[in-house]
Amino acid sequence: MKAKTIALVAALISISFISCDDTTDSIGSSLIGQTDNLKVMVDTFNVISRSILADSVIARTGTGFLGRMKDPETGATITGNFMAQLHVLNNYGLPTLDSIMSRDQNNEIIADSCDIKLFYASYNGDSTSQMKLTAYELNHPVEEGQIYYSNLDPQALGYIRMGGIAEKRTYTLINFTEPESVRKDSTYVKNIDIKLNKQYTDKNGQTYNNYGTYLIRKYLQDSTAFRNSYRFLHEVCPGFYFKTTYGIGSMAHVEAVQLNIYFNLRVNNKIRAASTNFNSTEEVLQITNFSQDRGQLEQMAQTPGYTFLKTPAGLFTELTLPVDSIMKGHEKDTLNSVKLDLKRVNNTSFSHFQMPFPKDILILPADSLSSFFARNKVIDYQTSFTATYSSATNSYTFNNLAALIKYFHRTKQNASSNWAKVILVPVDVQTTSSQYGSKTLTRIIKISNLMELSSVKLFGGAANPDAIKLSVVYSKFNG
Repeated sequence: MKAKTIALVAALISISFISCDDTTDSIGSSLIGQTDNLKVMVDTFNVISRSILADSVIARTGTGFLGRMKDPETGATITGNFMAQLHVLNNYGLPTLDSIMSRDQNNEIIADSCDIKLFYASYNGDSTSQMKLTAYELNHPVEEGQIYYSNLDPQALGYIRMGGIAEKRTYTLINFTEPESVRKDSTYVKNIDIKLNKQYTDKNGQTYNNYGTYLIRKYLQDSTAFRNSYRFLHEVCPGFYFKTTYGIGSMAHVEAVQLNIYFNLRVNNKIRAASTNFNSTEEVLQITNFSQDRGQLEQMAQTPGYTFLKTPAGLFTELTLPVDSIMKGHEKDTLNSVKLDLKRVNNTSFSHFQMPFPKDILILPADSLSSFFARNKVIDYQTSFTATYSSATNSYTFNNLAALIKYFHRTKQNASSNWAKVILVPVDVQTTSSQYGSKTLTRIIKISNLMELSSVKLFGGAANPDAIKLSVVYSKFNG
């Protein structure tokens, strides 16, 4: 499509807006005497798109996903299970031993009971759906310094301890075993409670009345192992794997795992109930693995007229950018702005539990997809950018991809078969804010694959080549 020259006044306005990231101190003086020579051109180009299957994604998240849901769009089931490890503080300690009143017939300290609580703040699906899980004790911890993917199978890889804890629990996300008065209390945090009160035998063949007593006795043997996370994981408690074994209809977003040990304590000559606990934190790994029907996703990827973004590890959208067409005849011009607008298709199917659409999406070269997440990168505004969904326009808009077009144009000679191809990926964006006087500066500190259930349909695909357009603004001085 041939570029069109527009009026100088409009040109100056366009440049002032699209150059807002640069200093504008000298714009007025630099244009004086040259206005007759300035030419600004605009053009639009079609973008080819298609859905691609995402085999797996890096499972780097502090949230564990547990449950099973049916995708209302495909009818396929998605199952989430996760491994969690527990963190210890460097000053951890039990109360003085003579104050602990829970004892066995030999006057040895014991735990009266022990449990694991899976705390969740949000979920997908129906909170009254009956579900069943099994909590497995790990045979060895998940080691740091490695990359773990969402298709990891802990059982196949030998993470589960044979003969260790395998506690089954039937639950609903609304915990009807707790009184309504407790659930309505302002301090109450929704949780799935797993009792560990059965007789427990450790790897050395030593038997205890429950898992809590095992932990107490290990502490009495060597308390220093409880003040170092590496030693705690390797010598005491490698962690647990929580696997969905029955039911369909809910997926809990588990924000924290807490292991509690309960005992009686003498305080001021009175016997009181007491407890100690260990928690999952970002200092130790939590890994979710998902399983779903890949055949259904492959069929969905072939839907004509649309493309999809579907998580976790479902579908991404690939775009082929018309770099040669954009740059043809403009090799010496300034590429001021390249705007990409991706329109969302409103959901017409009915379901009480529609999957939410992702808030943020990432665009980056196809060849950079794996390394971006493996190296914990954040966007550089050169080859990687993010866009946030706008309800006002019902779209995701990348306001200026000029640097990305220039990158592809510059690297064409040494390009791979993925040249000019970019991938759209749903992501979880974490930010931090700093206050500078009256201004608030927000900075992105982490970008990871979006692991929660989400789905969005976009206009595009091979059958709809005119659906996605790039709006391009060039400028040049003649003479």
